[in-house]
Amino acid sequence: RMALVRRVPQFVGLANRNRNMSFKSLDPPSSLTHGIHVFHCPDAVGIVAKLSDCIASRGGNILAADVFVPENKQVFYSRSDFVFDPVKWPRVQMEEDFLKLSQTFNAIRSVVRVPALDPKYKIAVLASKQDHCLVDLLHGWQDGRLPVDITCVISNHHRGSNTHVIRFLERHDIPYHYLCTTKENKREGEILQLVQNTDFLVLARYMQILSGNFLRSYGNDVINIHHGLLPSFKGGNPSRQAFEAGVKLIGATSHFVTEELDGGPIIEQMVERVSHRDNLQSFVQKSENLEKQCLSKAIRSYCELRVLPYEEKKTVLF
Repeated sequence: RMALVRRVPQFVGLANRNRNMSFKSLDPPSSLTHGIHVFHCPDAVGIVAKLSDCIASRGGNILAADVFVPENKQVFYSRSDFVFDPVKWPRVQMEEDFLKLSQTFNAIRSVVRVPALDPKYKIAVLASKQDHCLVDLLHGWQDGRLPVDITCVISNHHRGSNTHVIRFLERHDIPYHYLCTTKENKREGEILQLVQNTDFLVLARYMQILSGNFLRSYGNDVINIHHGLLPSFKGGNPSRQAFEAGVKLIGATSHFVTEELDGGPIIEQMVERVSHRDNLQSFVQKSENLEKQCLSKAIRSYCELRVLPYEEKKTVLF
């Protein structure tokens, strides 16, 4: 579907140019404002020149740009970091300028974001019994490492009033919703009501499968963390499965949720070596640390417009 200039990404040429191009400049002066633009359109001559001219004609300056044009695909991807004076280039005018550009090149996706001026992405976090990813996200939000606003936490596991998670949420006025799920009733209708005004969802080790009907009704992206390098060790007790298999590399995978179980496009993967000296406890600890880092990085990349859909099951990650 066509998605022209939008602030929320969804899963989201020049002759003789380098087909995998990246260039950088100095950090922006403090008086200027930082903007990001991503572009996905059919490949054509002159796209980079027009993008540069669009920004330069309003007094903006590109700090970093990445371009990807896959061989024999006739498709163009780019991500530009730029600085501008918001007085000389008002936000509404910027929207119009990039819209014209997207119309010129029949863009599939053209998204512009100004982090200092635009609202933070609103997310809801779904979790089950395990706390490690949920707690890491909450602390990342508190420390400002994650550029999001958490609207609520939804869980199919009851947490007592004196637990660390509940105390944290109450202290920061983040609603907690406990929805007891069964095989027959996943409470998806109630979840949809709770996440109506969010930009995307994060599954922080939420041990329930979201149905195709839920994903279609929600309409925005859902990011999941998986305990391994997909598709290895699915199901229960993944760390024990990997430990007993004697693996030498463990990993974590963050990916978009689709109807295919653990089959959505991959955003981020991380690995760490293990050995015969690891016991199950150290094995699990290393695995959980990877999951936290991998999920956090995937969310930051998504919010920074670094993730674009590529073909049916892949992503371009700038």
